[in-house]
Amino acid sequence: MNTPRKTRRAVMAEILLLADPTEIRTHTDGVALAVSFDRIAELRSWLHLAGLNTPDLLSSEHTDTDDDGRPWQVMTAYPTLHGWKIYAHAKEYTAGPDLDATTVDRLAALAVA
Repeated sequence: MNTPRKTRRAVMAEILLLADPTEIRTHTDGVALAVSFDRIAELRSWLHLAGLNTPDLLSSEHTDTDDDGRPWQVMTAYPTLHGWKIYAHAKEYTAGPDLDATTVDRLAALAVA
């Protein structure tokens, strides 16, 4: 079924009403939007609420570690929404190195100062 393409502003407004992205950008091609989220759960929630989480949705998940040893996970999804190609992305750090006791004590002292 071919539906008419909504305006960029209307699609952006719909995304904002359903989710809390950190960024929405228009690609220079004029037919695609990039949408970024802080958390993978937020991206998944938006896909569900927008009715885009279908079995044929092209998406991927990947885990890796930064140079400083912090592990992260990223999810990307490529749905089409009202005639617009969407490049959705979320990256989150899954854990970090534990702080040593001295650092924890110094941070606690700063927090109550």
